[in-house]
Formats: sequence, structure tokens, C-alpha cells
Amino acid sequence: MIALASDHGGYDLKEKVKEYLEKNGLEYKDFGCYSKESCDYPDFAKPAAKAVAEGVCERGIVICTTGIGVMICANKISGIRCALCGDPVSAALTRLHNDANMLAVGAGITGELVALDIVDKFLNTPFSGDERHERRVYKIEND
Repeated sequence: MIALASDHGGYDLKEKVKEYLEKNGLEYKDFGCYSKESCDYPDFAKPAAKAVAEGVCERGIVICTTGIGVMICANKISGIRCALCGDPVSAALTRLHNDANMLAVGAGITGELVALDIVDKFLNTPFSGDERHERRVYKIEND
């Protein structure tokens, strides 16, 4: 299951991501927000990140205008490795090398078509499992 969250600035893109997930038969939990009314991104990004950290959701996608605020919130939760990605190559590499379990996207920075390609790469790229990358992820989590 994929955890989804956005603030008002990421609401429209979150709805497009939901369509992508439904089209691809992927289950998700929408942690909000649920409209374009002004709101505070920590109220939604943190619960989504906690669901990933606790294993309720396998991965998460958080969206705001820049992606920065939701990324910072997600990364405050122990066990989360949230990467802000603005292109598909970065999304694939953060999975391959960092085993990122959450993706942050800036809806005001990244257009819808590119954003959906980023989501696709993030969800469909496995962690490489190479020893050097496992060692580095271990150091992120434990040092």
C-alpha cells in the first residue's frame, strides 16, 4: 500500500497520482488534504510518514508546492528516507542506491507528466541490494 499526502498546493497533483495508482492496480491510503483550502503540510505528511515507518504502508508519496516542506516533515520520522525528486533519473537512483521509502514532489515546480513519470520510476525501481549501497543505507539509519 502507498501512503499519499499533500497540502493545498499539492492537492491537484495528488489526485492525479491517485488516478495513476488506480489505473495500475496499486492500493493507497490518502492521508489528506482533501481540498484546495489552505492547510498545514505537517498535518498530513507526518501521519503518512509514520504509516510507512510502522510498516502499514510500503512506500509513501508526499506533495506540496516545492516538495521541500513535506520532505523535511517526512524525514523527521525515524526510519524514513524521503527524497525530493524533480526528474525520473533521480527517482530511479534514489531507489537503486538509497532504498528511499518515500518520495517528495513539488507540484509547483514539476509538471504533471514529469511528476507521474517520477512516481512511476520511484514505484517500479527496486533497491539494488549491492553491498556498498546496503552499507550506506545502514550508516544512514544507524550512525
